[in-house]
Amino acid sequence: MTAPFFRIALILGLLSAIGPFAIDMYLPALPSIGQDLHADNSVTQLTLLAFFISFALAQLVYGPLSDMWGRKLPLYLGIGLFAVASIGCALSTDIETLIAFRFIQGIGGAAGMVIPRAIVRDMHTGVQAARLMSLLMLVFSISPILAPLTGSAVIEFYGWRGVFWAVMIAAFIGLVLLATQLEETRSTKERSGSGLKSAMAAYRLLLTDRNFLTLTFIGGLGISSFLVYLANSPFVLIQHYGLTPTQYSFAFSINAVSFFTVSQATGWLGERFGLVRVMRIAVSAFALAMVVMAVVMASGFNQLPVLASFLFIGYGFLGLVIPTSAVLALEDHGEIAGTASSLMGTLHFVIAAVAMVISSIFFDGTAVPMAAGIALCAFSAFVLTQATIGRRAAVAAAE
Repeated sequence: MTAPFFRIALILGLLSAIGPFAIDMYLPALPSIGQDLHADNSVTQLTLLAFFISFALAQLVYGPLSDMWGRKLPLYLGIGLFAVASIGCALSTDIETLIAFRFIQGIGGAAGMVIPRAIVRDMHTGVQAARLMSLLMLVFSISPILAPLTGSAVIEFYGWRGVFWAVMIAAFIGLVLLATQLEETRSTKERSGSGLKSAMAAYRLLLTDRNFLTLTFIGGLGISSFLVYLANSPFVLIQHYGLTPTQYSFAFSINAVSFFTVSQATGWLGERFGLVRVMRIAVSAFALAMVVMAVVMASGFNQLPVLASFLFIGYGFLGLVIPTSAVLALEDHGEIAGTASSLMGTLHFVIAAVAMVISSIFFDGTAVPMAAGIALCAFSAFVLTQATIGRRAAVAAAE
């Protein structure tokens, strides 16, 4: 691979990580935010849910805009809005204001999630796209490692408000990189045929494409399993298991290490065995690890090392599921890559938001409901894969 290949992956990964950084970095502070703003745990969790809802819905807009205006201008608008909303979060004096600014922050951060995937599709397809996507995921996955650790340090010295000043600085760095290091990948000629009418037509096409929807839902269920963990883990690990915020950051980071390490094998495995086969095996192993985890935890073996071990294994296999499902879903939609990436991202986070709400309803302060929610997401992805992708692969092999 050439140096520009890695440079593009680095920039796209950093742009993609700006929004999630705003989540992962302040996770260790969730309990203290609730105490400082006099809100209980369920209300404090709405700061996460508000972000995810706007993050999901705004993606529907950025994709068509990037098809019509090019990739860079919508990125400028989104990241700029994210920076302004971060200032609002830092200055919030009550939980309602913080929730409102988190909602706005999610609208801005959505640009960094949608458009880099479209840029990958502009530049590559097939195994090369999978390699670039896995490298992007490598940079993206640094967020769950560095963000909680950085967040713990910032919180220690500056309190939870310092987290939002820090992500504002990260957004400005992203704007500088966007302006100086990233070229436009959608030509004026390609933009000429894009408009509101073509965007609506593209959404209709995608919503009737069974292959696109299947792959999107498989990836979305995988992401949901991680976000259920993300939403519940501060309370489970800090309040139930008694970890300090710094210890929590290390525990949270271990899963990201597993995820991005395994994801780097995506290109090699895809070239050797085919992306579809890699995804099917990875989904099966992911589901097996998480279902066994839930059963073991429910049986009374609910110690933290048991939970951490199964999560490490399961999220490693998830590192193969996410990039392969995304590349395969976008493979046939190069002309509307921005719109396809938008719908994919929106569906991912709508599924995740539903999963987070359901898990919060059953949350009792222990790890068992969280483990059950993760397992349900993983098992649903397995069933969907076997009923659709697996069946088509079997038919193709028999012909």
